[in-house]
Amino acid sequence: MARELAGAFSGHPPKAVEQAVGREVRRRLDALVTGITRYRQHPYRRSLADPPVVWAEGTTRLLDFGGDTARPLLVIPSLVNRGYILDLTEERSLMRHFAGRYRPYLIDWGRPGDVERGLDLTGYIAGRIATALDHVRAAAGRPPVVVGYCMGGLLAAALAVLRPADVAGLVLLATPWDFHADRPELARALARGAALWMPLVDQMGELPVDGLQTLFFGLDPFQVVRKFCAFAAMRANDERADEFVALEDWLNDGVPLVARVARECILGWYGDNLPGTGRWTVADTAIAPAAIRAPTLVVIPAQDRIVPPPSASVLARAIPGAESLTPPLGHIGMVVSARAKAQMWSPLGAWLDRRF
Repeated sequence: MARELAGAFSGHPPKAVEQAVGREVRRRLDALVTGITRYRQHPYRRSLADPPVVWAEGTTRLLDFGGDTARPLLVIPSLVNRGYILDLTEERSLMRHFAGRYRPYLIDWGRPGDVERGLDLTGYIAGRIATALDHVRAAAGRPPVVVGYCMGGLLAAALAVLRPADVAGLVLLATPWDFHADRPELARALARGAALWMPLVDQMGELPVDGLQTLFFGLDPFQVVRKFCAFAAMRANDERADEFVALEDWLNDGVPLVARVARECILGWYGDNLPGTGRWTVADTAIAPAAIRAPTLVVIPAQDRIVPPPSASVLARAIPGAESLTPPLGHIGMVVSARAKAQMWSPLGAWLDRRF
């Protein structure tokens, strides 16, 4: 890139280049400030009511979206984001889309309380998720299809290994597995940065949301500039503005990661690549994709900047008989964008109809 810039600038007076670069920097900074200001002043507020809570333990809840009790789905979101990304608005709700044909249940983690601060991944997977699974199976009278999104996909895969008789099928949405398959130096750098904070995180009992955002900012440092500059260019009455604000509000409504889980995920996954090297264990059991026997669909969004497709593709190859779907969408766009229904929701529904 440096050579390309040098070539582009060659033949131009240095002073003119300096002035042109200065103008462009000021233009982008102005657009960034304008976009952030408009976001903060935007009147949109999420008002969509939660469906009924049918089970709870600590700050963890299980939401029942209704539908066909003979076709249950248990949906597991990431531990570091609120689950309502899958129920963002009436028009952008994967959960409500499937409620007419299936019986989707969504785990809502909530913010960690005193009990959650003592949990590790085994406590979440073999404890909280397994108990939610038992509730869904008892209510439906049959094992559900388990759907995991992002980090929730790793939890879902572990559940399928630990409880094979109780998982009818498995859907893994944008789920990382080999954390060193793409840009391993960034993954290791993220883990090294987190290691410096761990003594403080241990004292606090959790890694705060601001800390998580700071760590992951390095994976795509210019994303904030791009998105707010684009928002500044939108018209005030553009329906995309409401969608932008809804999504940005969700991003800023993150969930702290309890200390023991932060160590396991950031140091163990990103730093040591335990899942990708076959060394990740939960409840003293190796979580090997080859041990998964449930019919599986691995959804790998082609434009994913958060979970690189090479990281997720490993699962599709390692799980026996797994099928894959590669929508031309991003990590979040695959569940909430205007194209999500046609390019991800509908193909996912067709796979569920065919297999279950």
